[in-house]
Order: sequence, then structure tokens, then C-alpha cells
Amino acid sequence: MKPENISDIDWKLLKEKYPNQLEKVVNKIKKNYPVQYLIGNVDFYDCIIQVNENVLIPRFETELLVDKLIKKLQNKKIKKALDLGTGSGCIAIALKKNLNINMTAIDISKRALNVAKENAKLNHTEITFINSKIEDFNLEEYDIIISNPPYVRKDEFVGIETKYEPQNALFADRNGLYFYEIIMNNISKLKKKPHLIAFEIGCLQGKDLEDLHKRLLPEYQFSLEKDYQNRDRFVFLERNQDEHN
Repeated sequence: MKPENISDIDWKLLKEKYPNQLEKVVNKIKKNYPVQYLIGNVDFYDCIIQVNENVLIPRFETELLVDKLIKKLQNKKIKKALDLGTGSGCIAIALKKNLNINMTAIDISKRALNVAKENAKLNHTEITFINSKIEDFNLEEYDIIISNPPYVRKDEFVGIETKYEPQNALFADRNGLYFYEIIMNNISKLKKKPHLIAFEIGCLQGKDLEDLHKRLLPEYQFSLEKDYQNRDRFVFLERNQDEHN
């Protein structure tokens, strides 16, 4: 009865959670319903992150973003960090657990924030969660700004399983660049700019992000880094902490 695309570990968890509903569960899986939603949680950078249809399922690429950030920040004097479009809260929670920082996370979805708040409690992390649009949030006074925003073009093909995930967390206007441009433009107007800006991006968006950087934040050093499949996936904008704003 076990579907071919389900791991033995996941199948064991499903049998434990749905002992009398396995046929129904298998039928859902055959329709590409995400097994993570059925199990109800995922492991993410040594954190347990609860997931449901109100939040995106954390990807391995995002876990790598967190790992890169921790390595970049662990020896720096960082006080305040901001996660824009937090979803399940996975980035904010993993950073808070590994760095001594004041962490704020925002999302437009109240339902997503409810999941994120539960995840923060589950992982014993203290994070300030705020219900806000990215466009409207005041970015002043943050040392680090991180975002894994919606970045899929509206005409882009995506896996069929993503139809069960919140669509407003996946797709963005302006060929997927809408939120990057908003964030970078808003940062360009700040009196006190962050030391580091970190983005997860679509694998074909590196050149577009570099162009936005040159136009909006040329004082930052731009770096484009790869994911596990050697595809462009992360953009880091860094400036010298000794620079005056």
C-alpha cells in the first residue's frame, strides 16, 4: 500500500498518525498532496516546524540560506534582525536558536503568523511577530534584513504539488521581482541602513537582482551564491560595519 514516492520514515509516521485512515491518506498522496502537510511538521535546521496549508513547506534551499547566514553572522556584533515574509517562521526561529539576536518577523497572513507563533513556542524561541505587508513595514534600525519572498513568475511552471500551498507566498508580479525591488528601494531611503541584506531568489534571477543592486544600493557589495544543485539561489548585500550612513 505504501506509495513509491514516500520514504520509509514518512510512511511510518503516517501509519502512526492515521492508523484507520491510510487508504484516504494514500489517495491524497496520489493526487500530489504534500506528505509534509499530512505529517504536520518538518525538520528544519534542528528545529521542528509545524506546517499546514497556511504556510509554504520549508525547502532544503532555505535551510542552506540559514546555514550561510549563521556562518556569516556568528562572529559579528549583530543586535536586531528582521525576517520579511516569515511564513512558518522557520528562518527566524533557526536564526534565533543559533545567534544571540533580537528577532522580528512579519507576514501579511494572520493564519501564517499563527503557525509561526506556535512554532516559536515549540522551539522555545522568543520572536516578535507582526502582521504587516512588506511594502508598509518600517525597515529602519535593523542590522540584518532577510527575506525569502514570493518570487515565482506568474507564467512560470511549478510542480503540481504546490497547488496546495498558499499561492500568494509563491507568485510575484514584475517577473517575480516585485518584492526584491520594494525591499531594496525602501532600504535605499533609510538613514541607517542594515549591514547585511540576504535573499533567497529564483535560479534565473541573479542578473536581475544585480541590476537592482546597482540601481538602488550600489554602496553594498553584491554576492550571488549557489544552492545544493549548483544553481543561483542566494543574494547577499553587505556593507562595512564601520561605514557611516
